Amino acid sequence: MTSLVPLVTAQAVAFWVLAPVAVLGALGMVLFRKPVHSALSLAGMMIALAGLYASLDAPFLFVVQIIVYTGAILMLFLFVLMLVGVSTTDSMMETIRGHRVASVLAALGFAILLISAIGKGIVGAPRGLEDATAEFGGNVPGLAALIFSDYIVLFEATSALLITAAVAAMVLAHGEQLRPKVRQAGQLKARMRNYATDGKHPGPLPNPGVYATSNAVQSPALLPDGSIAENSIVEAMRDRGVVANPDELASPAQHTFAAIESVKAEEGRE
Repeated sequence: MTSLVPLVTAQAVAFWVLAPVAVLGALGMVLFRKPVHSALSLAGMMIALAGLYASLDAPFLFVVQIIVYTGAILMLFLFVLMLVGVSTTDSMMETIRGHRVASVLAALGFAILLISAIGKGIVGAPRGLEDATAEFGGNVPGLAALIFSDYIVLFEATSALLITAAVAAMVLAHGEQLRPKVRQAGQLKARMRNYATDGKHPGPLPNPGVYATSNAVQSPALLPDGSIAENSIVEAMRDRGVVANPDELASPAQHTFAAIESVKAEEGRE
């Protein structure tokens, strides 16, 4: 009696379940418009990759993927999002000369490295995990030997980069403690100084809806001459795209002033 050979293994089942999750998470990270949703998609992708590492008998990569990438680096991403703000728009202006060319060259270099690594893994007969780690006595000792011998410089450089990023995040978060806090008297002096040098009005910003046909918060304020007060609408309303059309709000006042000017012109001719 012949023995039955299983056609589907647990490793194959884990791959077909977790691989689509990882791909969808990667696509969501790129395609989502909100940074928080992109970060959550990145977390799902990292957890799916950790499951794939566990199914491939790579416990070290499984633990590192969960603790380092999902637990530490992703939390650093979310911390930066909290510092910058979720409604901040990216500026398309090139502030550093040549950074686009450098970005293209870096992307090409990364693509070449990725293609060469994939080609090296595809071309030739695979050795297998046991054969590759036989001289080291296991998977984890083999990784430790490579990290702390052949790639020790790269490992220390990565550690220094992560420490620098953590210190920079703490400095940005607690920057207000590095300089004296400005009190109300200091703010008043700064406003008067700006008014004397730049002509910026020291008073509060105009409220939305003033002199407009609607007192809603998305309606820009109108000045007495019928023009639009651009600083009467907060940036969040502009980012949401719900600001009312300023031309429609200003048209009644503009027509009124035009009629007044025409009457004055007729009286002057008489």
